[in-house]
Amino acid sequence: MSDSPFQHQATARDQAPQFVLPLVVHIDRAAPPARTDALETAARAVLVLLSDERSLGDGEWARAVRDWQDARIRKVVRRARGAEWRRAGALPGITVTGKSAEVRVYPPVPLDGWPKDLAKLQVSGTELDDPEPPGDADPGMCVLWTNPELDMSAGKLMAQAGHGAQLAWWALSEEERAAWRDAGFPLAVRTAPRERWPELTSGDLPLVRDAGFTEIAPGSCTVVADHPALR
Repeated sequence: MSDSPFQHQATARDQAPQFVLPLVVHIDRAAPPARTDALETAARAVLVLLSDERSLGDGEWARAVRDWQDARIRKVVRRARGAEWRRAGALPGITVTGKSAEVRVYPPVPLDGWPKDLAKLQVSGTELDDPEPPGDADPGMCVLWTNPELDMSAGKLMAQAGHGAQLAWWALSEEERAAWRDAGFPLAVRTAPRERWPELTSGDLPLVRDAGFTEIAPGSCTVVADHPALR
């Protein structure tokens, strides 16, 4: 992901120690994942980590998750293949598999304290394509609608989809969270029709506004989380 030419607007959250949630996508030259499947797998990976017992209560990851959520909710997606992917898989984390995509999510780390086997992975080079257009999303599942006006790399959009899923998770009751988790976190990521985007962003559904650290302007609306329980 390239650096943004826009100026990030500092807030009180910037005064807290900064953490980042690392996600690594497996991109093999010979068989790269489909773009939409990578976006959906990344979103599910965030939910799997948030609901994991190690992230809750007195779990071993809980303090890092709380510190991360108290500051900027940053997520960074890097890519790996071959030996890089095997080394990344040896670090504490969770691998989530989609139809063609594999994404490994890790407990949050300090912004300047990445494990060396993750720090040296590339952020750029996550351009992916769909071999065929994704079909219509099942209206009975959570749909993460992306902004049709913004051009983002797949890596950037994977982070945005993950954030949208996280906002939906926060907005649900304990019972609704449990039902979503037990169903395997069914969700879809789709580009919103241009004519629907104003309606989606003007309601009460969870809305991601990007901080503007990379690629797009601060405050840009990127994803709307349309979960059935929130409609």
